[in-house]
Amino acid sequence: MKEKFHIEYILDTVSRRSLWNHITTPPGLSSWFAGQVEISNNTYLFKWNKESQEAEVLLVKPEISIRYRWLDDEDDFTYFEFIIHTIELTGSIALEITDFAEPDEKQDAIELWDTQVEVLKRTLGI
Repeated sequence: MKEKFHIEYILDTVSRRSLWNHITTPPGLSSWFAGQVEISNNTYLFKWNKESQEAEVLLVKPEISIRYRWLDDEDDFTYFEFIIHTIELTGSIALEITDFAEPDEKQDAIELWDTQVEVLKRTLGI
């Protein structure tokens, strides 16, 4: 059974709106998350080289969070979510990612997010 995990990344000098666009719009997502992204109604189509995967949007709180669920995932309770919040002490913007993985694949999933977020930071100019 898949386990939920959270990772938080501090993105010091980024604007909330810019980060929001990078986690919700096709141009933003295709700059760091997938090679190409298309939206039809409430469904996002993510493409990587010859692979593609569809996700539906389950929940949106504008400029705060967005939750996606892979349509081919057999576990109805799983999703991946991006949450933007401000760190009170420093005023820095943080991106919190919630995802699910099999226990023996959790470390690989975290490393993949680490890699993707490094690309996100570069596209944001951090």
